[in-house]
Amino acid sequence: QVQLVESGGGLVQAGGSLRLSCAASGILSSYAMGWFRQAPGKEREFVAVIVRNWGTFRTYYGDFVKGRFTISRDNAKNTVFLQMNSLKPEDTAVYYCVADPAITIGSMAAADEYNYWGQGTQVTVSS
Repeated sequence: QVQLVESGGGLVQAGGSLRLSCAASGILSSYAMGWFRQAPGKEREFVAVIVRNWGTFRTYYGDFVKGRFTISRDNAKNTVFLQMNSLKPEDTAVYYCVADPAITIGSMAAADEYNYWGQGTQVTVSS
């Protein structure tokens, strides 16, 4: 019954910005939610996650982000966002929304940590 639906992908020039959205249904606001990406011929790569620890939502990012991306969520709407700035051609990939009732912080970057996946939205950055 859990559904994750991504939107906001598209074609953008290098240096531009995109804001991805993921609308979730059938989950609780306590679920961890995040983003992975997969470029052609490459493994799925951790992008970002937002998790609740002791009542506070905390964010974590893949090392490649270098301050360019920001994850946030609207708990009332069960929606998570990924604001992407200063995009580079190497950011080109399908971006997937993910969710899980509980994750281990030490393995948050592992794709198999997450039970629920969206179908993905394409991001293409041209030079």
